[in-house]
Amino acid sequence: MDPNNTSYAVKLYVYDISKGMARQLSPLMLGKLLTHTAIVVHGEEFFYGGDGITNCPPGGTSLGQPNSIIDLGTTEVTEEIFMEYLSSLGESTYRGNQYHLFEWNCNTFSNEVAQFLTGSKIPGHITDLPAEVLSTPFGQALRPLLDSINIAPQGGNTFNGHYGQR
Repeated sequence: MDPNNTSYAVKLYVYDISKGMARQLSPLMLGKLLTHTAIVVHGEEFFYGGDGITNCPPGGTSLGQPNSIIDLGTTEVTEEIFMEYLSSLGESTYRGNQYHLFEWNCNTFSNEVAQFLTGSKIPGHITDLPAEVLSTPFGQALRPLLDSINIAPQGGNTFNGHYGQR
């Protein structure tokens, strides 16, 4: 098979992380559900959280199966090139200690990776969600609590800058 003509499906997995009390409060007080996103390509799910860039089998985190899957198209980026790209991001831009629920999160990561792979962004209703939440009085009142939240779904392997060395 000619590697120059190979394309790989790219999916966005969207999870509702507003379980329990947040699930009850979110639609009533904030008007939005809190989401976690991940990119699925090359048979693996890749996401960013408080542990840095992590991968697992699709749907393999403690969040279970995604609430929705969005087809982002295809990429010709090989797995080898993609892993080098993620390792570079893990060493610089997306280290675990840089995670912030509202300004630098899984959706920021998914959006950047989607653009690298497909040339297109993830849906705006997902990337705009943090600003929308913070624009509400309830969001502002909860901001100190929400700022302390560090989302790191369990069940994956953290890159720590070097794929395969966990």
